[in-house]
Amino acid sequence: MEFSATVILAGLILALLWLFSVKRRKYRLPPGPAPLPLLGNLPQIDKNAPFKSILKFSENYGPVMTLYMGRQRTVVLVGYDAVKEALVDQADDFTGRMPVPFLLKATKGYGLGISNGERWRQMRHFTLTTLRDFGMGRKGMEEWIQEVSEHLRAHIRTFKGVNHLTPILLSSTVSNVICCLQFLHLLTIMSKMLRFNSSPLGQMYNIFPWLMEHLPGYHQTIFGYIKEARDFIERKIQEHKETLDPSSPRDYIDCFLIRINQEKDNPSSEFNYDNLVSTVLNLFVAGTETTSSTLRYALAVLIKYPKIQEKMQQEIDTVMGKDRCPRMDDRKSLPFSDAVIHEVQRFLDIAPLSAPHYTLNDISFKGYTIPKDTVIIPLLHSVLKEEKQWATPRFFNPQHFLDHNGNFKKNPAFMPFSAGKRACVGESLARMELFIFLVSLVQDFTFSCEGGPDSVDLEPEYSSFANLPRTYQIIATAR
Repeated sequence: MEFSATVILAGLILALLWLFSVKRRKYRLPPGPAPLPLLGNLPQIDKNAPFKSILKFSENYGPVMTLYMGRQRTVVLVGYDAVKEALVDQADDFTGRMPVPFLLKATKGYGLGISNGERWRQMRHFTLTTLRDFGMGRKGMEEWIQEVSEHLRAHIRTFKGVNHLTPILLSSTVSNVICCLQFLHLLTIMSKMLRFNSSPLGQMYNIFPWLMEHLPGYHQTIFGYIKEARDFIERKIQEHKETLDPSSPRDYIDCFLIRINQEKDNPSSEFNYDNLVSTVLNLFVAGTETTSSTLRYALAVLIKYPKIQEKMQQEIDTVMGKDRCPRMDDRKSLPFSDAVIHEVQRFLDIAPLSAPHYTLNDISFKGYTIPKDTVIIPLLHSVLKEEKQWATPRFFNPQHFLDHNGNFKKNPAFMPFSAGKRACVGESLARMELFIFLVSLVQDFTFSCEGGPDSVDLEPEYSSFANLPRTYQIIATAR
């Protein structure tokens, strides 16, 4: 009996391996390591830092390779050349977004983040246009960020170097630019959701959602947070409905509500309540937590390297003095500070796997055929840390963005916001926030922590969907 069961099991394994082999031959898939039945290549991937295992695979299989995350076929693009060719040169082929199970649960498939086709096109165009109308990347938004920055610095001064600069303070400051109110509880929920999605447990849910849905554990608590976040947003939308003046929209929600009414008789319109709720959720997560995490990381870097902090302060004092808030026009005159901010983003590498793309049709790429319904991972980590593109990729080095005369220089491999048609819609806003907030903070304060520079570890606390920096008790001493 035992022998019979063993033979059946062995036959099943061989059959599954044969099916994988047939699929490879049929589609001329990129090369990759042999997968195990059901588990695919998961046992070979470091759950605490998946990108490290993927980089190791690329040494044998090249810049375009096939992996199996459980049963999900995945093609990984490694290095600037492969990522740029896919996302920029063949942008139309790679606009699809993977329906990441956790994000699918949070958004119910609606909104901007993981939608595809006509829904994505309508939501992206509307979101970009509306944010620009409200001043994203323009003078009006710059003045608002300056005002928020002044409030933040005034609040920090009340600490008198005794209280610590908390992560929630930075998160609420960044969110203030988006919504003009400090939704502290919502921000805490958003932070926990992002951390879960980047944790090993979150990875397990994204690979085996059909199993995890029915198992007890912390992920069930996170599902409760998702409902709480959506309920909060729905209450705010209802408040907007009750006070809406169509002739004078106040913000993004007002504009969306007006558009819903305008297109109520259009059967192909994507302007509906579900898309509004999920897009607002998308904007909160993408527009708050990633920028505040980058700011926290920047302060940790300045504590780790006090000479860099001093050099920034000297440059700021020389160019601006201490009596006015920085403006975006100051970037040209603050090349070292600008270089430090860019290097913070490069070195943090906040989205090492990028947001996964998805093939909506069979596509040809670099001589291979990638079938429909394949996950595409543009490994941004491999672009931001590629030796061909950066002089010292494994070290924090602002000189990566400075020429021999000390002037700021661009690098096409700087892709923290991804690239192509799925690049972050809030890129210009994030750049403005990072520059004004960080320069104004360094202008007014010197940052340290109780353990000193040697106690700061720049390796992320979580590393998967996002690299999330460690939390330190940061002390801000007025200059």
